[in-house]
Amino acid sequence: MWDGCLQGRVKWLFPAQPWMYQQVPASSWELWQQQTSEHQDQFDNLEKHTQWGIDVLEKYIKFVKERTEIELSYAKQLRNLSKKYQPKKNSKEEEEYRYTSTRAFLATLNEMNDYAGQHEVISENMTSLITAELTRYVQELKQERKSHFHDGRKAQQHIETCWKQLEASKRRFERDCKEADRAQQYFEKMDADINVTKADVEKARQQAQLRHQMAEDSKAEYSSTLQKFNSEQHEHYYTHIPNIFQKIQEMEERRIVRIGESMKTFAEVDRQVIPIIGKCLDEITKAAESVDHKNDSQMVIEAFKSGFEPPGDVDFEDFTQPMKRTVSESSLSNSRGDGKSEPKFGSKSKGKLWPFIKKNKIIETLLGTKLMSLLTSPHQPPPPPPASASPSAVPNGPQSPKQQKEPLSHRFNEFMTSKPKIHCFRSLKRGQTQSLYIHKELMKRTLGTPTCAIEAREYVLSLKLINLNTQVWSLIEGAGPEDFSNLPPEQRRKKLQQKVDELNRDIQKEMDSRDALTKMKDVYIKNPQMGDAASVDHRLAELGQNIEKLRLEVQKFEGWLAEVEGRLPARGGGAAAGADGAAAAPERGVRGTEPVRSQQLCPGQREPRWQLHRRAKPGD
Repeated sequence: MWDGCLQGRVKWLFPAQPWMYQQVPASSWELWQQQTSEHQDQFDNLEKHTQWGIDVLEKYIKFVKERTEIELSYAKQLRNLSKKYQPKKNSKEEEEYRYTSTRAFLATLNEMNDYAGQHEVISENMTSLITAELTRYVQELKQERKSHFHDGRKAQQHIETCWKQLEASKRRFERDCKEADRAQQYFEKMDADINVTKADVEKARQQAQLRHQMAEDSKAEYSSTLQKFNSEQHEHYYTHIPNIFQKIQEMEERRIVRIGESMKTFAEVDRQVIPIIGKCLDEITKAAESVDHKNDSQMVIEAFKSGFEPPGDVDFEDFTQPMKRTVSESSLSNSRGDGKSEPKFGSKSKGKLWPFIKKNKIIETLLGTKLMSLLTSPHQPPPPPPASASPSAVPNGPQSPKQQKEPLSHRFNEFMTSKPKIHCFRSLKRGQTQSLYIHKELMKRTLGTPTCAIEAREYVLSLKLINLNTQVWSLIEGAGPEDFSNLPPEQRRKKLQQKVDELNRDIQKEMDSRDALTKMKDVYIKNPQMGDAASVDHRLAELGQNIEKLRLEVQKFEGWLAEVEGRLPARGGGAAAGADGAAAAPERGVRGTEPVRSQQLCPGQREPRWQLHRRAKPGD
């Protein structure tokens, strides 16, 4: 193939008759030079073509590298996208992923992560199977090409050297022939001239013979050089150059085959991950088909179901009838002492409220209830003022008719609406020195002029207010009651059930630990060298106490759960001790004392509906 350009161009070098004894025409030498120049041009064209093939291969390698970079960048962006929309730990989003639609979205994110992984596989396979292999092959190809063209140039230089030797031998033969002709002509001229001496003629004859001998030697050398050149030229054009061209042809064909195989591998790398990508898409479709709108709606209902009964009809208020809107201090005390029953839950009354009450309302109710119980505690009655005090010296004493007629509830309302109330709690929380002055002002408004006994009561009241302030702040910061009474009934039931299940799991863990320690103790008893059996008794006692405490907790929460579910009557006495649900747990957890038995409402104050079932039984 590659030596086809030589066919028909070297036949003129081998004529039918040897031409070593013939004079080669000048046109033949010019033709040889022209043919050699054309061959050199073809050699240069092949060199340019093979270099172009290497450039094409390097361009394809660069293309594959950019493709792998795109795949890596795409995979990285997909992973970042999937990570960006993943639910945060310990956040509200984790609860949102209970629904089928959000779970399907989470499955889509996970599958997109796997989808990104397949693009990373594409990039890795293209890098290892195409880029790395072709880069190594290009280096080998360059070395092979360089070797082949070096051999071609070497052969070309050798034939050119032989040609130069032939040219030099030819010129020398031509020069010697011309010198021999001139010597022969001079001898003939001298021999024909009668005036020339015999010695001169002999000298001319010898010179002519010498020139003819030199011409014969040059002719023999030229003939030998010509034969050698023809042999070298035949070897060059029929052996060396075709072999070099054949090697270059094979090299170029291997390059073409290699780039075709690389393109096939390029497609196969993509085709190999298509089934896995299809599985990812199938999983996304499966997750989308798993979305159940009915189930999600039912979960919303279960999550926000309150269990409250709808409010009753609003009664007609007849303003034509005179109504007593104030309660005297004696009636307030009698109502507390007699222990009258409170209105039932669900009864139709003017004071009934819809039970969705915000936290600030709960805190306000708690604050009012606790302060009322503290100010009107029967265990610490206010001491009478000194007898020597005059009405002018004791403005708030019992001699003052205004102070005698003012109900205690009015004093409480004045305390709740006065500005020192806020500063009192702040000073108690932060330990400021202003608290003593505010306590005295508080006692002046409620119990009269301070005395030594009043100072003692003031100290006790301060301690109670500190405890109350701690409870209020814990409620403000989000700490709910232990029995979840601040929640609607249905949500409270779920929370209590979860708490019972959690406690049962803890009991099971403790029992498993106790069983393991019991077995260990038995092993120690049978094999004293393995350990001391008495060393396990302390831990067994601790586990027994923990199990007993957990069982008591389970009984307590099961009682509250039974109350919510309607299996047991409303709690009374010590079990339902709180004045309201929000105050019961802090009262037990912080103060460690017996909860408040009942609550006295100020005139016009309504009791929240959610609080009605927590009322204490009369006579406790």
